[in-house]
Parts: sequence; C-alpha cells; structure tokens
Amino acid sequence: MSSTPPLASVLFVCVHNAGRSQMAAGFLNHLAGDRIEVRSAGSIPGNQVNPAAVEAMKELGVDISDQKPKILTTEAVQASDYVITMGCGDACPIFPGKHYLDWALEDPAGKGVESVRPIRDEIRTRIEALIAEIDAKREA
Repeated sequence: MSSTPPLASVLFVCVHNAGRSQMAAGFLNHLAGDRIEVRSAGSIPGNQVNPAAVEAMKELGVDISDQKPKILTTEAVQASDYVITMGCGDACPIFPGKHYLDWALEDPAGKGVESVRPIRDEIRTRIEALIAEIDAKREA
C-alpha cells in the first residue's frame, strides 16, 4: 500500500457500536482502502457486533466478524475530520472544525438478517456518497 497520508479520517458513532457504525466502518474500509482512516465507537458499547449485521455484510464480501464494540472517546472525535452519528443523541462531543453528519438509520438491534439488509444497503449508498464528497474536496 502507499505511504501517502489518508485523505480524511472518519468516525462513525452509534449507541452500541454493534450494528450501524460497524457496517459503515466496514464499507468505508472495503471501498476506500487506506485512502480514508476509519474509526467507530459507541456511547454505550454492546458486548458484541450484531450477528445479523455480520451476516448481512458477509453477503457482500465485507468481513466485520473480527470487530469489537468500542467506547466513544474525546480523543477519537478530536482525531477525526468527519464525525457521523447514527442515533447517539447528546452523548457525542462537539468540536469546532469537524464535519458532523447525522444519519437517521433504523437500529438493526434485535432484527434478523432479512431486516438488516435494507439498513445495510442504505449505509452503503451513504458511504459511496461520502467517499465521493471526500474525493471532491481533495480535488478542489
């Protein structure tokens, strides 16, 4: 891989860091490679990544089975250019100079893979748009 620094750093945050944020991080890693630094965290992390989310991602060739929910830290926010929240409410610290996006996505917690697929597909669409936006800013 190249030794050039990443174009941007993105942090995905949801409550449990077990579904939406893990799928988003998985897609961004898969689609952007090392061009974009990726983090994910939760305000109240769960015990494990949602098995239905892992299965839904595996169907598209993206393996997130080795991921573990992580606690949201101030340092992770400070180190990120983009902070994308997915229903973490007031738990997300705000710092000037960051790009904050709030993605209203259904929570896949407790749902089977059939119900997780549409959420996964919506996340992929948003990730593709995010990559295009980051690339466009780089070229500007």
